[in-house]
Amino acid sequence: MIRRTITIELESGLEARPVAMLVQVASQYDSSIYVECDSRRVNAKSIMGMMTLGLTAGEQVIVTAEGADEENAVEGIEKYLTVG
Repeated sequence: MIRRTITIELESGLEARPVAMLVQVASQYDSSIYVECDSRRVNAKSIMGMMTLGLTAGEQVIVTAEGADEENAVEGIEKYLTVG
């Protein structure tokens, strides 16, 4: 299992369209991927779950991945959240 703290650098934060893109990125991986913020933990492959977090630019989240491609999964999520 890999855990990494990531600062969201997307200008608009995670509104509907960026959340949908994040879910697409997460869904490319076989690993279980979760995003945590303020004691809430949601499945990164769930649009509805991710929308409930209401994340904004500059916020820090903890991304956790577990599975065969966990390293690539965390790197892919980090690249999306920091580069867009």
